[in-house]
Amino acid sequence: MSLTPPRSQTVTVADMWVDPRCPWAWITSRWLLEVEQVRPVEARFHVMSLSVLNEGREVPEKYRRGMIEGWGPVRVCIAAQQKVGSEVLRPLYSAMGTRIHLEQAGLGREMMLAALADADLPAHLIEAADTTDYDEALRVSHHAGMDPVGSEVGTPVIHVPGPDSEPVAFFGPVISPTPRGEAAGRLWDGVLSVAGTDGFFEIKRTRTREAIFD
Repeated sequence: MSLTPPRSQTVTVADMWVDPRCPWAWITSRWLLEVEQVRPVEARFHVMSLSVLNEGREVPEKYRRGMIEGWGPVRVCIAAQQKVGSEVLRPLYSAMGTRIHLEQAGLGREMMLAALADADLPAHLIEAADTTDYDEALRVSHHAGMDPVGSEVGTPVIHVPGPDSEPVAFFGPVISPTPRGEAAGRLWDGVLSVAGTDGFFEIKRTRTREAIFD
């Protein structure tokens, strides 16, 4: 019996803001793709930047290199979005994330060129990685996703229509590993329930495992 929801059902658009280098956003994005199979949900991807988020902040030395290298992938994503349209972010983000998180390919030029090829995008978009020409558009995209949830969180961030059709934005869920099948659907139901509750702000517990990619 198919778990794919009937097409006649109203589809909820889940807008997710991601930086390709964040492992927790990667797992949450794979969860959203699972949710699509068992609930009437459509995931749409947008770009935020951990490098933008942490500008001017004191961060541990081990994260500084990531902040510098992290500009390249998000700039290339914005350049691709401008050339082709927002729909390209889904395959390009998946291609980058597969290489960064599953293949440990790093954030460099070879990773980005391979991801562009996988997404059937022209290789010359790699030139965006080393220019600030796309930074204004990157910051606009970043703030569209992050401003509604405040400055105390990172990625993943998701926006969905609330119970009264007003947008609801929240950080998370942070999960490891990716729930599959109906387990993904049950988590979605719970997340919508708490996120749509007026005055609800936080539920959290100490993380007891690293990011698990499967």
